[in-house]
Formats: sequence, C-alpha cells, structure tokens
Amino acid sequence: MKKMRILRCLLGGIFLLSLLACSSPTVTQYAAEKPTLDLSEYFNGTLDAYGMFTDRSGAVQKRFTVLIKANWRMVDGKKTGTLDESFEYADGSKQKRIWTIVETSPGKYIGTADDVVGQALGDSAGNALNWTYTLALPVEGTIYHVQFNDWMYLITPKVMLNKAKMSKFGFDLGEVTLSFYKR
Repeated sequence: MKKMRILRCLLGGIFLLSLLACSSPTVTQYAAEKPTLDLSEYFNGTLDAYGMFTDRSGAVQKRFTVLIKANWRMVDGKKTGTLDESFEYADGSKQKRIWTIVETSPGKYIGTADDVVGQALGDSAGNALNWTYTLALPVEGTIYHVQFNDWMYLITPKVMLNKAKMSKFGFDLGEVTLSFYKR
C-alpha cells in the first residue's frame, strides 16, 4: 500500500514536470527587454531578410532571401501597416506576400495576407512579438493549411531574429529561422 502511494506520487510529479516543460513562453516575459519593439517603427522603409526552413529532423530544406518594403499610415484612427515581401529561394523560385497589419490596441495586432487563412494575431511586449496564423502552403500542386507560431526578437534597432514553428494537427513539421536587417 505504501509503495503504491509512493509510486503514484512519483508518477504525479513526473506528469506535472512534463506539463511545465511543455509550457510556452508568453510575450509578457519579455516586457522589460530592450530595445523595445515598435512594429510601426521597425517595419517601416526597406528591410532585407535571410532565412531557411528546416524539417523536424533539423535538415535544411529551403534557403531564401526576402526584400521587404513597408510603410504605415492611420486608417480609421488605427495604425495600419503594409509589408510588401518579395521572396527569392535558392532554387530560383520566387514568391510574393503582402501583409496588412492593424494595431488594434497597444501591443496587439491583426494581420491579413492572401495566403493567410483568416487573420494572424500578434502580441508584443518589450523586444518580442508572438505572431500566430494559419498559412495556405502550396506543396507540389496541393494546398496545405499549416499553423505558424512566430517569435520575433529585436536584437538591435536594425536587427531582428525570427523563429517560427510550423505544425499541422499539432504535429511539428519544422522551423523557419529568419534574420531581418533594417536598412
């Protein structure tokens, strides 16, 4: 009886530790981090980005560069940004994505783009932005709806790093790693 109770306590402890290990960071953890990320300030003008997609085993599957032309204006009393992204992949293929981003309240954003299903939701604090959305991803003639969990961190006023986990039905598909440089 005593051994069973000890075993249950140990299993319960292991279960709780595994739940804590799976918890995700929140942007509030970064509220005191500097430099402070202001999306309308950082994504304004011309930026260059360099990235890669790695599959779940960590193997690089795609490398790419992105030229971003961004600007912000007031629309209906809200800061509204346009990010015009031109992707060029190592295999020579090209892709275009144009984001419209609206700051709904301080540190809260909604974004849309032609290949984004519904709306992207963004939450920012300190030097960090967490951006979640579903992307309609074309793969060999088929469109897959995959979920992105993007984390962006402003490192210096000109450099931002981005790490995005891509999943489908809760299963990890891989990661996109991206570095932005503001000209």
